[in-house]
Amino acid sequence: MMNKYLDIAPEVQEALAAGKPVVALESTIISHGMPYPQNVETALQVEGIIRENGAVPATIAVLGGRLKAGLSKEEIDYLGKAGTSVAKASRRDLPVLVAEGRDGATTVATTMIIAHLAGISVFATGGVGGVHRGAETTMDISADLEELARTPVMVVCAGAKSILDLGLTLEYLETHGVPVIGYETEELPAFYTRKSGFRVDYRIDSPEALAKTFYVKQDMGLGGGMLVANPIPEEYSMDADVINKAIDEAVSEAKTLGIHGKDTTPFLLAKIKDLTGGDSLASNIQLVFHNARLAAKTAAELAALAKK
Repeated sequence: MMNKYLDIAPEVQEALAAGKPVVALESTIISHGMPYPQNVETALQVEGIIRENGAVPATIAVLGGRLKAGLSKEEIDYLGKAGTSVAKASRRDLPVLVAEGRDGATTVATTMIIAHLAGISVFATGGVGGVHRGAETTMDISADLEELARTPVMVVCAGAKSILDLGLTLEYLETHGVPVIGYETEELPAFYTRKSGFRVDYRIDSPEALAKTFYVKQDMGLGGGMLVANPIPEEYSMDADVINKAIDEAVSEAKTLGIHGKDTTPFLLAKIKDLTGGDSLASNIQLVFHNARLAAKTAAELAALAKK
């Protein structure tokens, strides 16, 4: 059993044993998403929002080769200070990090894996990875999509960043049988903006209905995850022309510099932050808060369903 590699924080363990709602959180956003101390402050605020909305937070990471479901404040601070010196850990990285006793900040894919091992069904993040522009020649497709196809965790996000090819991302998810649900929207949000021009599979308007859909999917034995796209709040949504111009410029520079693979997203996000004068980072933080609220409410509904 892989569980011998897993440490579940006491508070998370108690909540799971009692059938209380728990929400998983990733750690790449801490180490690779923003500077210290803002990264730690944001991570602790997200945990607070989950508690305020009736669930227990479980920030996930790999520390000293141990898979961690639930981090202490000290552990979150450690990841925040270590920053990009911590490995960005996807599924392929886990065996090496665990075998060598190393640290890893978990991406969407790895957070899903560890959440599922711990028995956590709902996960709040910023945005998911997807099919990169030009993937028809580079084959650059995020492992997040493959994980959504295989691991039974609901991922609440603000859609996918428009640095990606959103049309191909939706096609890939459809091929793998992953439902893409728009929360109070029929259009896939594009992370910094509420609209992308691409339709989601279904619109659902309440946490209760989200929970029931995910519960039925698992109860039917279909397995795999579900993607819930929750648009950034209107007041924090960025001007689409401004953000798309910054994205095009960043993508062009990445191509010129020969940046590819897992270095692509951190480079593009840093460049976009610079080009937008920091506005993109402020939007990023607000959409994570927004997703945490919805995830906590949905996890509470899912916990209630499981007890029936």
